Amino acid sequence: MIKKNFTLIGMISSVLLIATSSLYYPGGSQSDRKAIGYDIKHNYLCNLFNETTINGQNNASRLFAIGAMFLLCASSAIFFERFSKKIPASSSATIIKYCGFASMAAAFLVVTPYHDVMTTIASIFALIALFYITVFIFKSKLMLFKILSIISLLILYVNNYIYYSGLNGIITHHAKISFLFIAIWMLGLEYFTKSSDFGNQ
Repeated sequence: MIKKNFTLIGMISSVLLIATSSLYYPGGSQSDRKAIGYDIKHNYLCNLFNETTINGQNNASRLFAIGAMFLLCASSAIFFERFSKKIPASSSATIIKYCGFASMAAAFLVVTPYHDVMTTIASIFALIALFYITVFIFKSKLMLFKILSIISLLILYVNNYIYYSGLNGIITHHAKISFLFIAIWMLGLEYFTKSSDFGNQ
């Protein structure tokens, strides 16, 4: 039961840990350094990973946030591994699997001082993996997933544009929305597609 639903369980557990982490965040955001607590409108998710909060206090939320990130990345890596088995072309399946793994490994390391570098690496590998997934979805008859896949890719491209353009006020909202949409898309592919949809008998 747990093994079969590890992706779902991992993502739900990650969300719960992030919520718990936000309750323990002492305070401070980019818009108000003296703010009390975590403000979903003005704080980045990565604020939860820092040893010291923006208002200068020890960050009591950090361990919860790191645990959440580990579960999110582990469950997402399992998704890429399982989905790759549905793909008939072995070379493409390998790219989806290992680019997915590399993306999630780098994504977990955003909790370290190498946040910016790891964000870039994670984005590159994620875009490669998602591009290959989208190609095979477009070869299938899964019309809904064709639409969702385009939206997912666009979300990642826009997210990267916002991040590297320095539009900080926008990305605090966009990153959270992006996470929820991509998670739903991945779970949809996990539970509502099968090998035969992609010609893998």
